[in-house]
Amino acid sequence: MPEKPEKNAEPAQSQPRPQPQAQPQPRSQPSAEPKQPTVRTLDARSLRGLAHPLRMRMLAALRHEGPATASQLAEQLGESSGATSYHLRQLAAHGFVEDAPGHGKGRERWWQAIHQGTAFDETLMYDESDPQTRGAADAFLHEIATIHTQELNTWLGDSHNWPREWRSSTDMSDFTLRLTPAQATELIHKMHDLVNGYRDLPQAEDTETVRFHTHAFPRRGHA
Repeated sequence: MPEKPEKNAEPAQSQPRPQPQAQPQPRSQPSAEPKQPTVRTLDARSLRGLAHPLRMRMLAALRHEGPATASQLAEQLGESSGATSYHLRQLAAHGFVEDAPGHGKGRERWWQAIHQGTAFDETLMYDESDPQTRGAADAFLHEIATIHTQELNTWLGDSHNWPREWRSSTDMSDFTLRLTPAQATELIHKMHDLVNGYRDLPQAEDTETVRFHTHAFPRRGHA
């Protein structure tokens, strides 16, 4: 759900990984001018329209997997088609999804995501005059954390089915730094630019979809 500069965590200690024995391959270079994804910046109204666990998961599925029908999303997410159909209409009313041209036949309705990511404005959490929006902000952020945890657990449970090259190309690191708010913001944007620089690399035969999670947050006490 960037997806806001989705923030990074810290390296508790990253352990060196054994590398597969293979012939050295030339490294693909990221773009000097990183391509930015199309992002929807949330305001109070659109945040309230999105901050529902099923809607967030449906939107993520459309972004990651491409256009789908309500029935397909229902099967994928373990929900009823009535529920997914209703929530798709709500997502459309708030400008997150739209009809997918060129898909389906007859009365079958296909949907697609309008944007690649979502940007969250932290000021929505602090509006004392609007408790409903503050509640939606809290639900939205906690659902993102839940989705990240579930994605990581799914990988850990399924990693044995992947080739050794992929198992040794994953990462679970965390870092503790002493930074000012400005320095933390600068680092977050640098990380995002680095990741976005890899969006348009040539597609090789062994290319797979790779998810990157980042989390950055202050904590009380000494590093």
